[in-house]
Amino acid sequence: MLTGFTAGLLLITISELGDKTFFIGVILSMRYSRRLVFLGVLAALAAMTVLSVLLGQVVSLLPEYYINYGEIALFLGFGFKLLYDASQMPAQAKNTGEKEAAVEVAKQNQDGAIAGSGKDKLPSGNFAILLQAFTMTFLAEWGDRTQISTIALAAAHQPVGVTVGAILGHGICTAIAVIGGRLIAGRISERLVTALGGVLFLIFGVMAML
Repeated sequence: MLTGFTAGLLLITISELGDKTFFIGVILSMRYSRRLVFLGVLAALAAMTVLSVLLGQVVSLLPEYYINYGEIALFLGFGFKLLYDASQMPAQAKNTGEKEAAVEVAKQNQDGAIAGSGKDKLPSGNFAILLQAFTMTFLAEWGDRTQISTIALAAAHQPVGVTVGAILGHGICTAIAVIGGRLIAGRISERLVTALGGVLFLIFGVMAML
């Protein structure tokens, strides 16, 4: 359980900092109550984590050597891909790519809400804010590399430990986004975060081989 908890916590904390869902929290917290945004975003990430762990348990029914080889290939592949991406970025690049993706998600969500409601602005009720934060975050996280990696971790490690560690990591990143996101977002080096994520994935891949 401790191994799964540590792996889930490190994976999520490093990978999600500066990810699309991080900037969704930043953008929404500029417009709405930080408490409501935090609850909505974290609820979506927790739901996605539980779903990923359940999928990981289904995968764990496969023969063990398939799981081991799949885990190794997944983590090493993500690791080398992230390191390559980092090497192609300018040395002082800020995290603009993920921020632009988050802005686009927010814009599409707002346009859809406006079209559906027939009003010129989004509803401002507490439930509407929670629902918007939940929906935007859940859709943005679906199919993300952290979701796939969580599935792999849950297939190879104790599922409760992975779940608790991953949700705690999501909580840390979400709190950073909604509390100090406006200050931090402009200072995050996308190259550094991407490289750290690549190194972490390679470490997990080597651990899986050993």
